[in-house]
Amino acid sequence: MKKFYQSAPAQAFIAWAAARYLTLVARTLRWRVEGESHLRLMAGDKPLIVVFWHESLPSMPIFWLRAKRLGMTRPAVVLASQHRDGQLIGQAVQHMGIALVSGSSSRGGAAGLRGLIKALSNGMHVGLTPDGPRGPRRVAAPGVAQLASLSGAQILPCGALTSRAKTLDSWDKMRLPLPFGRGALVCGAPITVARDDWPAGVPAVTAALNAVMDRAAELL
Repeated sequence: MKKFYQSAPAQAFIAWAAARYLTLVARTLRWRVEGESHLRLMAGDKPLIVVFWHESLPSMPIFWLRAKRLGMTRPAVVLASQHRDGQLIGQAVQHMGIALVSGSSSRGGAAGLRGLIKALSNGMHVGLTPDGPRGPRRVAAPGVAQLASLSGAQILPCGALTSRAKTLDSWDKMRLPLPFGRGALVCGAPITVARDDWPAGVPAVTAALNAVMDRAAELL
């Protein structure tokens, strides 16, 4: 049975079902949004690096949907771990119209970094979880700041929480949203990382993401 669930057809079905579930759940929630002026930057003339903690991953497609309602037409890609779980998440977001680049931000994976730089240079937004795929939880790895430094793109810190959720027994305490509750989406001010000083950007990303998550908790 385990081999069946790990097979390509089963993984494809699970990804499709997860995408449908998250889309339907999002429509049942009463959302509060803060920082919409920052979110509107996604409809601007420059691609952005949109970041959020790994635990928020199931709720983040709502940001893309809301950005589209605000006029965003720019395509987007996300970085997915080459691990099976990362690829499953990647397949799910593909069903939501977001492309996929394989790699690892936490390990500074060269192939993934090159793919993201290329995506930004082609005018695509990039989505990243700076503490993924293995943690530590809510601590940014260097890859995001390095990407911003090399590409010149700004980092947009985002967070999401829902009042009703199933918290997984995992390193990130990922929260799977449940229907018919409240949701809070918070988008912080963009972060600029100096080309010659990317290390300074790492604690800035950590602080900004923790701030938006704390604010999301207050809004629920």
